[in-house]
Amino acid sequence: MAMTKAASAAAKDFAAAGVGGVHLAWADNNGIPRSRVVPIAGLADAATRGVGATSLFAVFDSRDAITYGHAGLATPSGDIRLVPVVDRLRRLAGQPALAWAPVRQLTKDGEPWPYCQRAVLERQVAEGTRRGLEFRAGYELEFAVAPAGSTDVVTTPGHPGPAYSPHALVGLDGFVAALLHDFAANGLRIGQLHAEYGVAQLELSLAATDPVSAADDQLLARQTIHAAARAHGLAVSFAPLVGLGAAGNGWHLHTSVRRKGRNLLDGAENTPEGDGAGYLAGLLRDLPALTAITAPSVPSTLRLRPGYFAGAYAFWGVENREAPLRYVPGTPLLGADHANVELKTSDASANPYLALAVVLAAGMAGIEDAPALPEPIGEDPGGWTDGERETRGVRRLPADTAEQDAALLASPRIAGVLGDELLGAFRAVRASDAAWAADHTADEIVAAHLWRY
Repeated sequence: MAMTKAASAAAKDFAAAGVGGVHLAWADNNGIPRSRVVPIAGLADAATRGVGATSLFAVFDSRDAITYGHAGLATPSGDIRLVPVVDRLRRLAGQPALAWAPVRQLTKDGEPWPYCQRAVLERQVAEGTRRGLEFRAGYELEFAVAPAGSTDVVTTPGHPGPAYSPHALVGLDGFVAALLHDFAANGLRIGQLHAEYGVAQLELSLAATDPVSAADDQLLARQTIHAAARAHGLAVSFAPLVGLGAAGNGWHLHTSVRRKGRNLLDGAENTPEGDGAGYLAGLLRDLPALTAITAPSVPSTLRLRPGYFAGAYAFWGVENREAPLRYVPGTPLLGADHANVELKTSDASANPYLALAVVLAAGMAGIEDAPALPEPIGEDPGGWTDGERETRGVRRLPADTAEQDAALLASPRIAGVLGDELLGAFRAVRASDAAWAADHTADEIVAAHLWRY
């Protein structure tokens, strides 16, 4: 009843301000945002009874093909209900006639649906609370810019560089100004924004918050960026790769864990200790399986190359940008709360709720089991010999879908987070993508995914 009243009050205020409809948004198992738009007058009803949608969204692949390879969703029959999370409702500054809210996916009887990715993350957060743990999470978003209508970012870049230069942004001044304005108006806090290293690449960082809000924010950030780009004659690509020779787009995921207000990742001499070391060791232990969820697409595997700051090998390092797990220590200047772990093997093809859920689960398992944390590595193992990597216990992360699937199944800690139903749907989607990719060149694969996210 309280949610219905809140939705009714919001609908009345938004309608008076000229809002005509609300995007009810979620992300599928490819990380692709999906939505239903309801008229503003129907928001209260949607908050009470939800909006109908096919259950098959759980088995859409990256090209919008529907796979029936998962037994639980093997026919075109079945509906679910999309129920907006009203306290996350936002008017879209760049699309003022529309508002936005994330949804929970329920059965038509109003019960939890086992394929709802947001619910998976909510369960992990609740488990952390049960253990006396509090998590913080934030995303860094990399994306490439091109003139609207472009078919190729590399040949028609949206800015000429140089990387990290203010000069690169002069031609994008209106777009940058819109991002700063619209993010603030949409309730999203940006840590920084700059021209990145890749072709026509920008990066912005979202402020850390609780994990569920961080996943919501990631979806809202995409909507905000796309709208601002279109308003300024631009298109943006969040794809893991925009060209085979180009630096990829990572959506680096920063997390930290606290107990009774203390950041467990803060440690002496640039190394986490105790439960903080366990958290990091847990991530490292399950990194191959994590990557199957956090960088799951075929272009993701093409992005994870040595020498590209993408994280091709399983190891951790202190502020080592080649490490898939980059430990960022607290400092006297920044304080203990700044200590966190950055996962670099993460991109826009990951469902943000699932990505965060498996990261938290791996970290909590590490705190519970206290696996040994090896010494950090400050170099790029990609330049070592096979023997040197073997001596240091550094192995290549899964390089294709089959290897990712095997790594996921080999880790019951990670596979179990999804549950049998969602795991089956997720694997079916990945298999569908891989089957299509087997008949296409790497260039064709990159081109097909360029504007999907």
